[in-house]
Amino acid sequence: MNITIHYAFLPHTDAEAALGFYRDILGFEVRNDVGYEDMRWITVGPANQPETSIVLHPPAVDPGITEDERRTILELIAKGSYGAITLATEDLDGFFEKLEANGADVVQEPIEQDYGVRDCAFRDPAGNLIRVNELR
Repeated sequence: MNITIHYAFLPHTDAEAALGFYRDILGFEVRNDVGYEDMRWITVGPANQPETSIVLHPPAVDPGITEDERRTILELIAKGSYGAITLATEDLDGFFEKLEANGADVVQEPIEQDYGVRDCAFRDPAGNLIRVNELR
C-alpha cells in the first residue's frame, strides 16, 4: 500500500494577499479557486509536484463555531500558533533573499539547527508559520 500526502490545509484571512504570496512570491501554481458567498478556497502547489497541494481556506466558518471561538481562532492565526507547514529547497539562501526582498515577515534567518537541519522561518500574510528546510 502506497500512501501519499494529497492536501494540506492552511487558513487565509485575505484571499488576494494569500494569492499574491503563494502564487507571486513562492511561485506556486493555482490549481483551483472556488468561491461561495464571501468566502474563497484556493488550492496551490509547486508545478513539479502536481499530486501535492495546499488548500488556503477561510478560517472558522463552520456553522457551530461561536463568535468568541472565531475571534480566538483568528488571534491564534495572527500569532502563527494555528497553522504551520514546512517546505524545502536546495537553495535556502537564495530562497530567503527572494522572500526578504518581497517583504515577507521573517521569523528566523537561515541557521544551522542543533538537530542537524539548516532552515529559516517566516509568516504568510495570515500569520501561518512557514519553515523552509535546506535539502542536502
